[in-house]
Amino acid sequence: MANSEQSSFTDLRYLSEVIARKNFERFALYVMPSLELSPFHRAYYQALELFTRGAIKKLIVTVPPQHGKSLGSSQLLPAYLLGLNPELKIALASYAFTLATKFNKRVQRVISDAAYQNLFPDTCLKSGSRQVAAGSYLQTSEEFEIVGYGGSFQSVGRGGGLTGNKVDIAILDDLYKDAAEGNSPTVRESVWEWYTSAVKTRLHNGSQELIVFTRWHEEDLIGILEDKEGVRVLGSFSEINPDYTGWYKLNFEAIKESEPTEIDPRRYGAPLWPERHSLESLEQRRALDPFRFDCMYQGHPSSKEGLLYGDNFKTYDTPTGSDEIIRKANYTDTADTGTDYLCSICYDVLKGGQINITDVLYTQAPMEETEPATAQMLLRNGTRAALIESNNGGRGFARNVQRKATAVHVEWFHQSGNKESRILTNSATVLQNIRFPEGWRLRWPELYAHLTTYKRLFKANKNDDAPDALTGIVEKEIINKNNRILYMG
Repeated sequence: MANSEQSSFTDLRYLSEVIARKNFERFALYVMPSLELSPFHRAYYQALELFTRGAIKKLIVTVPPQHGKSLGSSQLLPAYLLGLNPELKIALASYAFTLATKFNKRVQRVISDAAYQNLFPDTCLKSGSRQVAAGSYLQTSEEFEIVGYGGSFQSVGRGGGLTGNKVDIAILDDLYKDAAEGNSPTVRESVWEWYTSAVKTRLHNGSQELIVFTRWHEEDLIGILEDKEGVRVLGSFSEINPDYTGWYKLNFEAIKESEPTEIDPRRYGAPLWPERHSLESLEQRRALDPFRFDCMYQGHPSSKEGLLYGDNFKTYDTPTGSDEIIRKANYTDTADTGTDYLCSICYDVLKGGQINITDVLYTQAPMEETEPATAQMLLRNGTRAALIESNNGGRGFARNVQRKATAVHVEWFHQSGNKESRILTNSATVLQNIRFPEGWRLRWPELYAHLTTYKRLFKANKNDDAPDALTGIVEKEIINKNNRILYMG
């Protein structure tokens, strides 16, 4: 190579390094040349760049699953921040300790890479080339310190303790593992308690917070912060006020349905990352569970109607042939209090896995009436096995039903799962697998009304006995079909 060409190459390399030190997106491409960034990623990285510069103090970003949010927020960003300022103390938390430590190891790999060291030679780990007093510095899968400086990076699982005197930057990446956790009020409450008692107490006046989530529920951490503190939804980066200390929020919908903005100018119906998730594949996922899709992929935890099932139950119009029936069974949820309903449902399990509802007893009548009525219904429908929740007197109810319907195998069990989480998490399975007879609206009008008007916001419902019983059926017949308590043989 001629001297002039060598000089030009050196100048270009120097220029690219200078730019990579000053811009987060260019840094990401420099240390990870194979990285492919769509227009959405560039907007996301621009928001993270403004966060690194302190123009945004507190940032919430909601992104659909498998769209690369954690690569930016939890792998590249901590390394970049420590390159800019090796004195920073950064803490990252996720729903599980193992996931948090995985992020920690990936950040360490970025910092140890030669490309990173070209940009930020002062930011070095104990295992790196710098040997000055390196032996006194930490470097584990949970925490590492920057040799020669006061900076560190600590990762914890949700509920874990944050050691040290302060946290300059807190990154919270997916504090809920799945729908069951997101729908559990116990888990949601524990997340809020941990956030206020463990995370907030480590922050100071100059601290920054970054929350990157896939949404699971309207009352998750983001929902509570929106309610208690309020957020400003960003449509343009020019709207940012560096003196504003509250929350800014960006929501990237998998399928564009909100108004176009400067940050997300897609036309209506355009996919977020078509090279990886086409519109066709996204629509297929939406069809399987529109409510969960609105939450996870669109960042809108409440469905447009606010209803869990709506009028979306499947029906059948003719009795099922006996050769198609695998099992004739019953599930009964006894009334817990005087205002609750006994919900006893007889159903046929078909060869294809569908569940046809054949008869229902849904009433607030006392047990001296519902026990014989349930027994008569079991015998009338040719039920072979009945499963009765034993909570709150259910065991005595089951024994009395067994005495009156000796031809039916009756078993009882204690339901220990959280009701809200079970109902919300299994709602799509209920709609996909359970069918009611044509005209069930007229046959069981109260049941129909309670199911079709049942709201996704759990506390807004007066009773949950019918959804609980349908959930119990799919749990036993679909979800846990290989671990049934009864119906064997």
